[in-house]
Amino acid sequence: MSLIATDTFRIIIGLGQTGLSCARYLAGKGWPFAVVDTRDEPPLAAQFRAEFPDIELRCGELDASLLRQADELLLSPGVAKSAAAIQEAVAAGARLAGDIDLFCREANAPIVAITGSNAKSTVTTLVGEMARAAGMKVGVGGNIGTPALDLLAEGEADLYVLELSSFQLETLNELRAAAATVLNISPDHLDRYAGLTEYYQAKHRIYRGCLHAVINRDDPLTAPLLSQGVKLSSFGLSRPDLMQFGLVMTDGVLWLHKGLEPLMPASEVKIPGQHNLANVLAALALGDAVSIPMPAMLQAVKSFTGLRHRCQWVAQKQGVIYVNDSKGTNVGATLAAIKGLGETLQGESRIVLIAGGVGKEQSFTELSPVLGQYGRALVLIGEDAPLLDQDITSLPKISAATLQEAVEAAAAAAQPGDIVLLSPACASFDMFSGYGDRGDQFMQQVEALC
Repeated sequence: MSLIATDTFRIIIGLGQTGLSCARYLAGKGWPFAVVDTRDEPPLAAQFRAEFPDIELRCGELDASLLRQADELLLSPGVAKSAAAIQEAVAAGARLAGDIDLFCREANAPIVAITGSNAKSTVTTLVGEMARAAGMKVGVGGNIGTPALDLLAEGEADLYVLELSSFQLETLNELRAAAATVLNISPDHLDRYAGLTEYYQAKHRIYRGCLHAVINRDDPLTAPLLSQGVKLSSFGLSRPDLMQFGLVMTDGVLWLHKGLEPLMPASEVKIPGQHNLANVLAALALGDAVSIPMPAMLQAVKSFTGLRHRCQWVAQKQGVIYVNDSKGTNVGATLAAIKGLGETLQGESRIVLIAGGVGKEQSFTELSPVLGQYGRALVLIGEDAPLLDQDITSLPKISAATLQEAVEAAAAAAQPGDIVLLSPACASFDMFSGYGDRGDQFMQQVEALC
């Protein structure tokens, strides 16, 4: 049976933005489908019924007998494939896929595919900006912004740049990306995966069928097992070999390099921290892999100021800089932010960190040494604050019941020259509607300081 046969019956599992984009795509093709969602009334249910009044939508507990009728199950990223009803349907012969499979069957332009525990959105956005600076028509989306299938409705593109989560990659069969990368691997989503190995395996599905793999020299877990004929390049903060991207100190000035070729001084990169230099080098390596002209890429780097909630400069008050890294929802992201900003500190300046929320069964012990090196104080918020308190023993700690209290406590603890950093290492849903809401409230509280 053809994967795109018009008589294939598909069931979309999960009615979020991805599920709705799948519904629009299938309806546009005139292909039969139904939709199910485990929630009694998904937030997009009314919108779906208005757009597709003749399509069946079942809400609540998954019905295995219905799922067994499908030729293909299109699983939304928020739904675990381990659910009993889903596994029963797969055992009965249903093919498991996702929106990215549908996208790849139709997209004609080359795809740059980006995943990693941290920095996916920054690198994805920057590669998109590089392509635009070169005059290319580029579609940027996936796990960031526009769902991948909705990009197809925007017309023919010269290039697609997709951020892909491990959840999306779980159901990916073969991406065949022109360039693919796993930026980094650190423990995340261990409430969904049995362990780091299972999470790692999901991430590495991005390399399936790729033409050019870009790896992080500073993180061995990003290196795939590749078949012959696949091109390989790398990025890292060390001096690069030929065709690699890295950093070189020349006459006291730090430069971004491609092999022996100096590209630009690191001081011209506007987004702060060593970790963001790595992100820029990753974007350059990916853009180079798909032949975006170097002058356009460097122009984009020089004008790129970063994304909201990702090590975003907020304000300087009483000599203290406030940085919003609300997107730091796991230990790896917060570790990168502390190290990246810590290496910019001068003299006796230190970081006051605000952290806590829903810990997703992580251990926070890895933060203790780096906070001992760069930290002045740790302000704890949220549901799993006691776990951070237990795991981090290297500096004074302050507990706060609200974000307002946390910002005020951090301001009181900070000294001129310090950085107050919101990088929670946790999800936000115990106190906020999402990391964006958390970051917005942080910025509001900072602005309210005298």
